Amino acid sequence: MPMLEVQNVHKSFGEREVLKGVGLTVEKGAVVAILGPSGSGKTTLLRCINFLEKADSGSLVFDGEKVDLAHVSHADVARLRRKTAFVFQSYNLFRNKTVLQNVTEGLIVARKMHKAQAEEIAVQMLEKVGMADRCGQYPHQLSGGQQQRVAIARALATSPEIIYFDEPTSALDPELTGEVLDVMRQLAAEGMTMLVVTHEMGFARDVSSHVIFMEDGHIIESASSAEFFANPRQERTRVFLSRIANR
Repeated sequence: MPMLEVQNVHKSFGEREVLKGVGLTVEKGAVVAILGPSGSGKTTLLRCINFLEKADSGSLVFDGEKVDLAHVSHADVARLRRKTAFVFQSYNLFRNKTVLQNVTEGLIVARKMHKAQAEEIAVQMLEKVGMADRCGQYPHQLSGGQQQRVAIARALATSPEIIYFDEPTSALDPELTGEVLDVMRQLAAEGMTMLVVTHEMGFARDVSSHVIFMEDGHIIESASSAEFFANPRQERTRVFLSRIANR
């Protein structure tokens, strides 16, 4: 049974329909990359799946539990979010809290964990992403890549079953992108289930197990990463890949 199934999701902003009946499946341990041009609905889909946006219709099945995305209760949202984590494009760190405090905050406040236990977990996760030596620093003292690695440590600290990544490197200078992708490669090798909206073709090709290509609110193509890059079935996909290759 898949870990996550998303079925027939629709979402409009005013008169503009952004998602037009989108569905996808994520198996346990898979790394699924969502590709597509700007405005195709990638981020909106990810935000609807994690209840950061309310879908107009559609359903989600997580670990066998089905919810109606348009009519989900606050209790269901809270329970499902405890199994997931979200890494934002813009890091979303607390500017007035240290690196350590940014990682422990959710554990202490939302999960009512004792401070000592939360700090122990936080240090372990910061070590995993190579940021344990920055525990006492504040976000403004860190590079963008370092801030994003702290955000990943914060996500890992909650022991999620799946992590959603929304363009995790798009706000970074090219030289800082590699350090974040290296952490994500490590997580993939360890079997972490990930759903990643990205424009990093190398990551999608080399790390993801499955690729979804979106355009204009639809999924145009869905295939294993090897098949997607070696033998795309749709002409629109071939055009997209050729343009990326020629940049």
